[in-house]
Amino acid sequence: MFALRTTPLRQLPRLALASRQLATDAKKPLKVLCILYDGGVFAREQPKLVGATENALGLTPYFKEKGWEFVVTSSKEGPESDFDKHIVDSDILITTPFHPGYLTAERIAKAKNLKLCVTAGVGSDHIDLNAANERKLDVLEVTGSNVVSVAEHVVMSILVLVRNFVPAHEQIVSGDWNVAAITRDAYDVEGKVIGTLGAGRIGQRVLQRLIPFNPKELLYHDYQRLPADVEKSVQARHVEDLKEFLGQLDILTINCPLHESTKGLINKETLSYLKKGALIVNTARGAICVAEDVAEALKSGQIGGYAGDVWPQQPAPQGHPWRSMRGPHGNGNGMTPHYSGSTLDAQSRYAAGTKEIIENWITGQEQNPANVIVTGGEYATKAYGQRIKK
Repeated sequence: MFALRTTPLRQLPRLALASRQLATDAKKPLKVLCILYDGGVFAREQPKLVGATENALGLTPYFKEKGWEFVVTSSKEGPESDFDKHIVDSDILITTPFHPGYLTAERIAKAKNLKLCVTAGVGSDHIDLNAANERKLDVLEVTGSNVVSVAEHVVMSILVLVRNFVPAHEQIVSGDWNVAAITRDAYDVEGKVIGTLGAGRIGQRVLQRLIPFNPKELLYHDYQRLPADVEKSVQARHVEDLKEFLGQLDILTINCPLHESTKGLINKETLSYLKKGALIVNTARGAICVAEDVAEALKSGQIGGYAGDVWPQQPAPQGHPWRSMRGPHGNGNGMTPHYSGSTLDAQSRYAAGTKEIIENWITGQEQNPANVIVTGGEYATKAYGQRIKK
């Protein structure tokens, strides 16, 4: 059984460890390394695009006032990248799930000054959390900053697949008009059995937003049941066995974190558990699904569609099978770049949250317990798998 809930079961103490380490040289300027995607002309035209390197989460004035060195870059791959050059003497690392800087055990070993890692957004699986624990790094993320944005994207993606929207739009753009070619694969959400793999903050909001569509039934699979009042509010039934859960679904939406127990969970075998022609929406993490198995299942018609915005590697390679995969009728691909949790509204929230985490850390103030992933050499949440406390 794997853990999917994101809410810690206990209140965490203050992150005093980092503050004590810092107290001895509090006047020493710190170095902050920030890995973001380049926005180019779009970031210059839209100042609210704070998730890009050009606007740097709005943090440049904050660090300038403190006299800290603030390095912002998109260069993150390979030994000659800015990431590898600057991580060696950085005190704080800021990354984002939308252009993840992969903090591997090897990079952690080189980062002798590193004390704090902040994910500007939600999802810290791009950090080797076990290695972070060995070094007793603090890893935090801005929990809740993207939940509404992602839940809306899930519902949109479900509708895109169910109504066969992409081929219909492509038909118009190409100058064609053939209603029958589209409607042969177009359905309603009403009357369908829909299930979420993971019923945390996002999964619950997805279920809530699906209720007005009058589905036949809403199901969820999680490592433990929701509280009775929450289960009633989302009108969903818990199914403990994964095979039984998948076998009932017309539509599967994946809303669980990526960790050892969920990596590759949706594969050739588990795809076979689904009803033939079932639809899948994945806005959680690409590596929860085996890419080649999904592409083959779509090609064969075992699944009727696959949509989402998360990829096993980001940016996705040009030849990745999810870029070009199609079903037997040339449909079923609803993939986009990773942006579901990076709307301008969400960017504002995770930029503010990143600043708050760093300010709390530097001043020794208590952190929001929900934001803490690892601290003091231990996991502070079950979101990345149930762990036995040392």
